[in-house]
Amino acid sequence: MSVQSIYRWHEGVLDPLEYCDMTLTVVEAADSWLVSDGLVLGIDLHRSRFAAAVPVELEHEFEQFWDAALGLIPREGDWFPRVELHSRGGARQFVFRLRTAPERSRTAVLATWGGDDPRTVPTVKGPDLERLQGVRTAAQGRGATEAVILSPDGYVVEGAYSALLWWRGNILCGPPAEFARVDSVTARSVLTLAAALGIETFDEAVTPAELDGTELWVLSALHGIRIATSWVDGPALAELPGRLESWRSRMSALRRPL
Repeated sequence: MSVQSIYRWHEGVLDPLEYCDMTLTVVEAADSWLVSDGLVLGIDLHRSRFAAAVPVELEHEFEQFWDAALGLIPREGDWFPRVELHSRGGARQFVFRLRTAPERSRTAVLATWGGDDPRTVPTVKGPDLERLQGVRTAAQGRGATEAVILSPDGYVVEGAYSALLWWRGNILCGPPAEFARVDSVTARSVLTLAAALGIETFDEAVTPAELDGTELWVLSALHGIRIATSWVDGPALAELPGRLESWRSRMSALRRPL
């Protein structure tokens, strides 16, 4: 059963909220990560990504809020907590959601988002979460589990709630750095591990059709590395037996205590 508790940061403590009216609230930033029996991947990277959106005048409060939020996460079971920075009527507030982890999977089915780019702040996680939920819901209506957002020129940028990497032989590839997108902690961790293992990496601008025959990975904090098994009305994808499981094991070994 899914469980969610919501807390607001108020006068130096996290107060539980029985009811939270978000009608006029703007989410300026958000970050979430998977905690499994007290172990987490890249928590410092999540912290840095969220902190980058925090105004200078709130930095001290943020430090206290962050420590208090981590302290509320149980060290047993699977959890998917989220920190948020809200603004309402010119005032900002930190919010913490303690959530049980949703069901996870090792595979994904993709569909291209054919509308305008829904992202208003593409490099910050949080402001566009509701819009991206609508994009993914539309993809689900086509039999997919994730939507792929393209650049105005038709190049692959990212998924609605994920980063994308692909293999060309033994070379691990991803979108060019200049493509505006959220700095994925999972993708960055995979690329760092690849460098440590001496695996060549490469940035390339590709259309969906140019991914035909590649092994395509869909990466997120919740699922880790998933493999795209198909692309609705898109390229045919491949899988090298054993590679995904090997990398999922490597990533799991990088988890550290909170």
